[in-house]
Amino acid sequence: MLKLDYTLIIQIINFLFLLFALNLVLYRPVRRILSQRREQMDGIQNQIGTLQSKSEQVAKEIEENVVGATKEGLREKETLKSSGYEYERGMLAEASSQAAQKIDQARKEIMESVLNARHSLERELADFSKELAEKILGRSI
Repeated sequence: MLKLDYTLIIQIINFLFLLFALNLVLYRPVRRILSQRREQMDGIQNQIGTLQSKSEQVAKEIEENVVGATKEGLREKETLKSSGYEYERGMLAEASSQAAQKIDQARKEIMESVLNARHSLERELADFSKELAEKILGRSI
């Protein structure tokens, strides 16, 4: 059986003193360092979450800007295309009207030439018929 003598009490006091000293010198600083490290890790995790949400928001804004710029570019392209078509139609209409004017002018010139030729042929016809009649009749008319 166990004997209770003064060495057991000294051992208990020694154990309690050692426990107190180790707690003071070793366990508290280690727990404090671990607590600080945990707080730092929590702070870093919070910063990571904040930065991640900000980066996602910026990525969404960039994507929206890209989509908006693409739509605006397509609109501008269509506007330029339609204005080009309008300009082309105007140029074609102008060329068509100029061609029609030139055709009308050429027709007028041809008609004038035909009329002039007719008049000169009519004048010459009278002279030819007079000469022919004189030759057939053998006398002057």
